[in-house]
Amino acid sequence: MAVLIVIVAVAVAVALFLGATIKVIRQQQIGVVERLGKFHRILEPGPHLVVPVLDRVRYTLDMREAVVPFPPQGVITEDNLMVNIDSVIYYQILDARRAAYEAQNYIQAIEQLTMTTLRNIIGGLDLEQTLTSREEINQKLRVVLDEATGKWGIKVNRVELRTVEPPATIRDAMEKGARAERDKRAAILIAEGQRQSQILAAGGEKESAILRAQGDREAAVLRAQADRQSQMLRAEGEAQAITTVFNAIHAGEPDQALLAYQYMQMLPSIARGDANKVWIVPSEIGKALEGLGGAVGSLTGSMSGGVQGIDQAATVDRSKFAAPEPVDVQAEITEQAEADAKESARLMQQAIAEAQELERAGRPRPASLRLPGEGEQRGIGTGQPEPAAWPEPEAQPQPEGQQLQ
Repeated sequence: MAVLIVIVAVAVAVALFLGATIKVIRQQQIGVVERLGKFHRILEPGPHLVVPVLDRVRYTLDMREAVVPFPPQGVITEDNLMVNIDSVIYYQILDARRAAYEAQNYIQAIEQLTMTTLRNIIGGLDLEQTLTSREEINQKLRVVLDEATGKWGIKVNRVELRTVEPPATIRDAMEKGARAERDKRAAILIAEGQRQSQILAAGGEKESAILRAQGDREAAVLRAQADRQSQMLRAEGEAQAITTVFNAIHAGEPDQALLAYQYMQMLPSIARGDANKVWIVPSEIGKALEGLGGAVGSLTGSMSGGVQGIDQAATVDRSKFAAPEPVDVQAEITEQAEADAKESARLMQQAIAEAQELERAGRPRPASLRLPGEGEQRGIGTGQPEPAAWPEPEAQPQPEGQQLQ
């Protein structure tokens, strides 16, 4: 039993000795070894042997980049407003010995340095600049911290301000100002849109009014020209009609008795009408009656042998007037139709001659000059005989009803 106890004690002592002698440092970590309370050496990642009791791994430092958030700090701006700022520091240990021995607590030291540096920087800025100059503040803060922590073996890679919170009253005022600014921009945009729409509407109305005025002017000019031409044609027609009737009347050698009789027949038509309340007998009625009576007397004298009186009353210069020639409207229509048919036939023969001339010259005939069915059955240059020229259409006499139609 005593031997067994001795063996177990020796085994435990050996295990404790080996545990105190062998030290394993993990990846991305550095061990600081002190011998009898004094810095001895640095242990890199991996297994190492140390002297028990004499050597001791005092610090194990993480060499990776670390992120440390700091709580909000009250800072006074240049315009005497208190704002709360919380920040985040990204740092990395470059020298493990200096980081272990140069600063007692480098995290707390960085925090206090950040607070004092922020107060110095924000104290020279007003609230508006503080809210809009975060990048500038971060850059200044990083430069100061990097310069101060360099002797500690620590490098500050980045500094970020997470939030900048002004007082509640200031936030309300800022929100009202921002809302007023947005309302102002909205009102300006609405007014600008209305202005542009009114300008465009006025321009459209102006152009439409100008176009309507031009259209009315052209229409008025065309109507005036049409009225002028219609009046001229109407006047020419009336003049021709009056001339034709006048010549026909005088060529028919009317006597005084016929004229007086026609005048008497027109008197009822003159007196007829709903608006005729008073009828004034013209003075010419007496002369007409006298003429009619003279004509009757002349007729009676001629029946009793007074032929000489009638010859003297009915003497008319026939060489001065002539009866109008009869107008054959049907003949004019037929003549115009024959002229149109001849003109069409002439144009057709001319087109056929031009097409034949092009084929003799070796050039393809235009589609507009090809004969019906020529493009479908044979092509140019195939050796097939040329189509015969179309015969000139003869003017066929049309019935009277079709010509008039």
